[in-house]
Order: sequence, then structure tokens, then C-alpha cells
Amino acid sequence: MEVNSYLPIIGITAAGLATIGTALWGKKTFYRNLFGTVASIIAFLSVAAMVPGALAGKVYSISLIEFLPGVAVKFRADSLGLLFALVASSMWVIVNIYTIGYMEHEHNKHRFFTFFSLALFSTLGIALSENLVNFFLFFELLSLSTYPLVIHEGTEAAMKAGAKYLIYTLSAGGLFLFAIIVTYFLTGTLSLSEAGMLEGAKVSPLFLQILFFAFLIGAGVKAGIMPLHHWLPSAMVAPTPVSTLLHAVAVVKAGVFGVLRIVYNIYGVDLMSELGLAVILAGIASFTIIVASVIAIQQDNLKKRLAYSTISQLSYIVLSAALLAPYGLIAAMTHIVAHAFAKGTLFMCAGTITHQTGYKNVSQLNGIGNRMPYTMAAFTVGALAMVGVPPLGSFVSKWYMGIGAGSQGLAPITIVLATSTLLNAAYFMPIVYAAFFKTAESEFQVPLSNLQLNEGPVLMVGPLIVTAVSAFAVFFLPAFFVQLASLAI
Repeated sequence: MEVNSYLPIIGITAAGLATIGTALWGKKTFYRNLFGTVASIIAFLSVAAMVPGALAGKVYSISLIEFLPGVAVKFRADSLGLLFALVASSMWVIVNIYTIGYMEHEHNKHRFFTFFSLALFSTLGIALSENLVNFFLFFELLSLSTYPLVIHEGTEAAMKAGAKYLIYTLSAGGLFLFAIIVTYFLTGTLSLSEAGMLEGAKVSPLFLQILFFAFLIGAGVKAGIMPLHHWLPSAMVAPTPVSTLLHAVAVVKAGVFGVLRIVYNIYGVDLMSELGLAVILAGIASFTIIVASVIAIQQDNLKKRLAYSTISQLSYIVLSAALLAPYGLIAAMTHIVAHAFAKGTLFMCAGTITHQTGYKNVSQLNGIGNRMPYTMAAFTVGALAMVGVPPLGSFVSKWYMGIGAGSQGLAPITIVLATSTLLNAAYFMPIVYAAFFKTAESEFQVPLSNLQLNEGPVLMVGPLIVTAVSAFAVFFLPAFFVQLASLAI
């Protein structure tokens, strides 16, 4: 049942006002922190307020201006969009607090927090867009709003990473726009309120297959699908709050969310199966999962190892969608949540380590767990969650992936899941072991015991503990996520 309500735009409006307020008065620390904190809380509460109604079968929507026949500035909180908005807004409250602590002694905080709020505005707009025009505008605004964050340090490496980021995302955006225009001429609608808008299109199967790849590249760059992923490891030169934003909250999540919209809303299960696109998509996702994991093992830089882990983990969501099975969609939606909390924890831990020690490489972390026990305990939880160890959330999503693959008779998918799980352990567990069971004795680094290190400030350690605890949520509260996914099905 669709209900007309202002709830879908309250959080978007709050983030927009915070962006304006920070731009105008953000040079003062009090106002800068106040605007971002209040906006993130309002956004979360407004999204959370829609959850009880959504579980009862209500879909909240509001239409503002119609500028083309069948295409309006309209926002709609269906179960898939609501889940993404809930994850993004809840993580934003936590990451905003962490960022305040991390950025205390950084430069250009006024500019940084202005675009930080604009990214929240863009992300919520993506999650709650009712049609592809809205979706595209917010999708591209997210690229533009995160570019100043990627180049924040102003170094040559940062500028090169920012240029690569824009080239990849805006080029893909142009292809995405082309696919949207073609879809409108074929169907006369761009509404995401129904499944399979292209199912009645009177064109050849080959044309629809080509169009699918235009859509997939458009969303796949942000999703980090190989070989469209190269911008993501390069962007790790950005401050850690930006890395957390890119990986756990906004950009890459927007990419996989876009893939889910393509599979279920634009093409639909029947057309995907008829055109043989699901098999191709599953192959691409499986390749990305395995190859990115192998590359991650080889990375000594901690943030780059986490970046390749993200590339691999995001393709779990793509692979789940490609199963075209109810359990596949449940797996995709639960993994969006599980990955957000776990990867957010890992990146905030990495940032806290660098903030306190200056260390950026895995090889420098021997014994650090003895000096930063809370941070490394949280890191351990995040690492185990990425491996898929119960009772952590990723175990649930991987379980449903396996069931979905089994229901479709796709035994090779279970082999991919098992192999990737072993690879996950191979690039995460050595870090945990070294942190707690090794001592730093290299002649090239000062022993940690002589540095009198301790935990980071409470504004940084507190949030990463919260996300580490939240990583258990999907495992202990699966009914909530399964019910939302069932409504999407």
C-alpha cells in the first residue's frame, strides 16, 4: 500500500540544509560540528520512522514536480531503498562522530565537512529516488561531492587519484545517462516502483543485452566490478573518514545498489534469465571475488588491502543478485548491512592506528594489539565478520548465498564462496595474529614498547567499537532483514 508522506524527504532536506549551513558558517568549529551531527541524526530518525510502516506493507512516497510525462521529482521508500537509506543514515551518525575526532588537527575542515554533508544528501537521494532521472542526478552528484574529499590532502598522489576517480565515474555516468534515455524511449517510463520495466520492450534480444552492459558499466564503476575498479585502491590516499565513506557508507554501496535496481527493477528476473544475462553477471562477480582477494593478500599497505577486500566483498552482492532467486535477494540485502558495519569498523581502526602511530603498512603492526587493545579487538571483529565467522552478520548473508545457489542448482557458486572465504582468512588473520602474538623487532622501526602508545581519542575509538558491536546485528536479528527482503521479493 502506497502512502503519501513527507518522511522520505526529511532526511534529504536535513542533509541539504546542513550542506548550506556548513558552507556559510562552517569556519566556526561549533557550527560545523553541530550542522553535520544534527543532520545525520535527523536523517537516521526520519528513515527509522518509516520502518514499522514498511514492515506492515506500507510504501512511503511523495511527488513534487512532474517535468516529463511519467517522470517526476519523486521519492519513494520501497523496502530495498529503505534498507540502503537505513544503513547509510545509521552509519553516518557514527562516522560523523569519528570524523570530528579524526579531523581535529587537519587542514581545510570547512571545505571537508561541507562536501561530507553533500555526500549524505546525495546518498539518501539515491536510496529513495522513485525514478531513474532522480537516481542519475543524485548518483552523479555523489561523484562530484566526494571528489574534493578524495583530493583533500592536496598532494600529487591525491590529485592523480582524484583525476582518475572523476574520469572513471563521470565517463560511466555518461554511459548510464545514455542507457536511461534509451529506456525512456523504449518504455515511456523510468519509474522504479515496478519490476522489469524493459520486459515489454519491442526490440531485439541483442539490443537489450548491449543496453544491459551500458547500465552495468554505469553502476559497476562505483561498485568496483573488475576491470572497472582501478580508481578505488588509488583513492586510498584520502583521509580515513573518506575511505570509510567510500567503502562502507556511500559510493560503493550506491554502486551495488544501482546493480540491484538494474537487475530487479529495470530488467526483472524473467528478462534477465531469458537473455542469459544472469550467467554473465555471475561470471563477472565470481571473477572479481576471487581475483580481488588474491590481490589483497599481496598488499602491505593496510588501506589498500582493505580496498581490494571491498572490491571482492561487494561482488558478493552482485553475485547474489545474479542468482535470480528469493534467497539471493535476501543474501544481497543482508550483505549490504553486514559489510557496512564490518568494513566501516576496519577502516576506522586503520585510521586510528595511523593517527596514533603513523603506521600505514601491515608489516609495521607487530605487537600493536598490546598498545591499542580496544582498536585491535574491534579490528578482529571486523576481520572475522568479513571472513564470515558466526555469530557475525556476514555468516548469515553467505549462508543465504549458498542456499540461493543450491536452489538454482549452481554448485560452482558454492565453490566460489568457499574459496573466497579461505582467501578472506588468508589476508585478514595474519594481521590479527601479528598484532597480538608478535613483537616489533625490525631494525627499520622503533619497537612499539618504546613509543608509549595508547588508544586514540574517545571520539575515534567509541564509534569503531559501536560498529564492531553492530557487526553482530544481522546474525542476532535476521528476521528484520529477511522480512524487508521478502517485501522486496
